[in-house]
Amino acid sequence: MLAKKIFILVSLFFIGKTVFSQSPITINRILDSIQQSYPSLKIYDAEIQSLDASAKGAKNWMPPQISTGLWMTPYNTKLWKADGAGNTGMGQYMISAEQMFPNKKYNDANEAYMKAMSSVEKENKKAALNDLFALAKKNYYEWIIDEKKLTVLDENKKLLQFMITNAETRYKNGLGKISAYYKAKASLGNIENMHIELQNEIVQKKIAINTLMNRNKLKDFSIDTNYTIKDYSTIVFDSVLFYNNRNDIKAIDKNIQLTYLQQNIERANLKPQFGVRYDHMFGFGGFPMQFTLMGMMKVPINWATRTTKANIESLQWKVQSLETQKTSMANEYSGMAYEMQQNIEAKKKQVDLFENNIMAAVRKNYESNLLAYQQNTEELFELYDAWQTLNETQLEYLNQLQQLLSMQVDLEKLLEIK
Repeated sequence: MLAKKIFILVSLFFIGKTVFSQSPITINRILDSIQQSYPSLKIYDAEIQSLDASAKGAKNWMPPQISTGLWMTPYNTKLWKADGAGNTGMGQYMISAEQMFPNKKYNDANEAYMKAMSSVEKENKKAALNDLFALAKKNYYEWIIDEKKLTVLDENKKLLQFMITNAETRYKNGLGKISAYYKAKASLGNIENMHIELQNEIVQKKIAINTLMNRNKLKDFSIDTNYTIKDYSTIVFDSVLFYNNRNDIKAIDKNIQLTYLQQNIERANLKPQFGVRYDHMFGFGGFPMQFTLMGMMKVPINWATRTTKANIESLQWKVQSLETQKTSMANEYSGMAYEMQQNIEAKKKQVDLFENNIMAAVRKNYESNLLAYQQNTEELFELYDAWQTLNETQLEYLNQLQQLLSMQVDLEKLLEIK
């Protein structure tokens, strides 16, 4: 008896564990998984780390220049040695070291530029992530609608089977005509066909979402079929909204900042650069050791700075180009957003019309025809026609709802709302 109780408890534990592990996945959980696991996002991460790593060497000294060799030495080697009359030898062996000091303004400008380089990739990563989110949401909401269509088909299949069975009974008893019977049988086959098609679409959506989550493509799971129709009717789609929300526009902003930082580097090149040189000479044949210590300066005189000045001017034109591109994109997005807003509001009215008017009317029409058929005051043809209208209207309502959800996803993609 004790063993049986233990067996039951263990079984309940594993059943509960299985049920829990197969709990429906919400859209937020899917999006979080994509953000953590999608492979191409790791490319952006590696590129960002690469740029940040290269910035560590921004403040760098030029390498010292070391040289060595004979200095002012006669070709006649006999002259290298001292003679007996007290004269020293001629020639020297020299060791030389030269070091240019870093230009602080140049190093500071270069460091600021290199540290900012990864900022563009960070914004590009967010823009790519936004596209992945939109793709996941579209598949998710289409899956929800497919599930609802399957429910509608299952319900209407039962109604159709009732009509077919009832018609067969009436025909056998000589109480009914067979004219609409075969149309009903054909519709039953069409429902089965649609059922197969919808199930296949769900499998395709499942594969797509698994791919986005970077896991086994055939992993089975279910989704939470709850959804929310959001209200975006009061949003003003001005340029500021897109400057703040769109990461591709933010990437342009970062490029503008980088261009200004490049200009600072070029301007720093117009500053003089200083260095020092030390030479030490070993004399031959008693000749005394000598040294030289010299300061150096690279002077950016006019004919040597033409390229740098041209680069500064070129970068200024690049800034103007990027500013124009930024304004153009914000203007285009604003127009697209207002169009989507109007389409969503119109689609909401259509969906509301289906929910509050059309659906109730066609259902009442079917119910009244069913009652009349049961009372033998209507033929199967009228009941079948009412059923067909009900079935098509329910599916069309779901098509309209899917279009509304798809429009909502498109607007959220444009606004970069997760």
